[in-house]
Amino acid sequence: MTLPSLSVLATSVLIASQFSSQVLANPLPQNVTLASSQELVRANDAEVATLNPIKAEGLPEMHVVRDLFEGLVIQDADGNVIPGAAERWDNENNQEFTFYLRKNAKWSNGDPVTADDFVYSLRKAVDPNTASPNAWYLKLTEMLNAEDIIEGKKSPDSLGVEALDDHTLKITLSKPVPYFLAMTGHTVMMPIHKASVEANPDSWARPGNLVSNGAFVLDEWVVNEKITLKRNPNYWDSKDTRLDKVTYIPFESQMAAYNRYRSGEVDITSDVPAQMATKLAKDLPDAYQVAPLLCTYYYAFNTQREALKDPKVRQALSYSIMRDVVTTGITNSGHLPAYTFAHKDVAGFNATKPDYANLTQKERDEKAAALMKEAGYDESNPLTLNLLYNTSESHKSIAVGIASMWHKTLGVNVTLENQEWKSYLDARKAGEFDVLRASWCGDYNEASTFLSLFTSDNDRNFAFYANPEYDAVQDKAQTETDETKRSALYDQAESILATDMPIAPIYYFMQARLVRPNVGGVPKHNAEGRIYSKDLYIKKL
Repeated sequence: MTLPSLSVLATSVLIASQFSSQVLANPLPQNVTLASSQELVRANDAEVATLNPIKAEGLPEMHVVRDLFEGLVIQDADGNVIPGAAERWDNENNQEFTFYLRKNAKWSNGDPVTADDFVYSLRKAVDPNTASPNAWYLKLTEMLNAEDIIEGKKSPDSLGVEALDDHTLKITLSKPVPYFLAMTGHTVMMPIHKASVEANPDSWARPGNLVSNGAFVLDEWVVNEKITLKRNPNYWDSKDTRLDKVTYIPFESQMAAYNRYRSGEVDITSDVPAQMATKLAKDLPDAYQVAPLLCTYYYAFNTQREALKDPKVRQALSYSIMRDVVTTGITNSGHLPAYTFAHKDVAGFNATKPDYANLTQKERDEKAAALMKEAGYDESNPLTLNLLYNTSESHKSIAVGIASMWHKTLGVNVTLENQEWKSYLDARKAGEFDVLRASWCGDYNEASTFLSLFTSDNDRNFAFYANPEYDAVQDKAQTETDETKRSALYDQAESILATDMPIAPIYYFMQARLVRPNVGGVPKHNAEGRIYSKDLYIKKL
């Protein structure tokens, strides 16, 4: 599903902010009777690395963090921005934003949620001493002085955030950003509880210490086994939260998650085994769900490695990936071949396909082989690479398939290396790879959430790619208020990526999952894949 354009999205946000929280709550369908037990078990993609929203950098963390904490805005089932901890807001020329917090919003220990809480957490997020892996995101928002603070040139106290009173927060940007409101839904912009953080600086995000402002509180965390959450009675909308308990179980094996689903131990899976997708769709039509997801699966080429400094090599590797085979023969979950990085359904932008996308695979392979030869690689001097991916049956199947394609078409010898999630994150950050399995899910529904990743100063630029021309185009696009002109700049950025090829886009996600028929409220049209447990419920069948 293609979501509304930015202008429509902005209108829907403005309208939503005028209504009361009662209207915005997720209403229970009239024909539904709730079961006596409101407990849910969700499969997660991996063991979470942290529950600190400032440092949460992967989907496994964000799934849980969004249940524990609530930022200024959240999303409805269709992905529209709606009020969260802020009940409304004012916007002055896309540069000064004033948020009015709910006066009945409380922390799980009963303390009121105040504007000072947001000031504290945002300053902490940009403080170099915090070493937040998401500091780059706040720089991207153009929050006043964020970049200088992150680089150690200014004090965190100079950040463009101000508590006008207990329930009024003002955020000032260094320049207009037309999509800033949508950006405020990121986990790094969630508040953290100052007193508990300072009382337990190294363990505040653990059971017994964590104080949160979301619909649930942390009850138990058994590493590599489960995370258990319980309803937060102090949450401002607790009366409309139906679930009393949510358990997250980490799975690095889709088959293991499926088996636990079939045995009745899991209610919602995060995905399905690729080799079983067609059969599951046929055998379990009431449980099998497929929805668009604003994510792109790609391989990043480490441009600091000698062999991969040559764009001809990177182009050859990308051209020779048989994307149709990956999506229909390996993943088989409805994913769509990708030749550009920004997701095809991102609001307000439809990228022009690069020339190689219009060639047959045979023509691409021939072009790839010629490029490799020009770069100095052939049968007598084959290229050798290592390919890093995080442990997963699906990632392994794709890596095996693509390694085979590269070897057959280009004579490239590939060593596959898998690591569990936390180790993978460390290796990814350190650049300890030649080729990296990666995916990016939009933090908000606008093309910059994808294309900003490959500016030279972005901490999520895992290709370590640097091109001043690309940086300049992205910088200009960020403040362009005319949607047509901004779209043209994004198209230019995609063209540069297709030429320099620091990454190989492989497919656009379609999210397949199993949802037990008695579970209600799971959104089917939220392109960012956000499932807030507070909106879910168990039906009496």
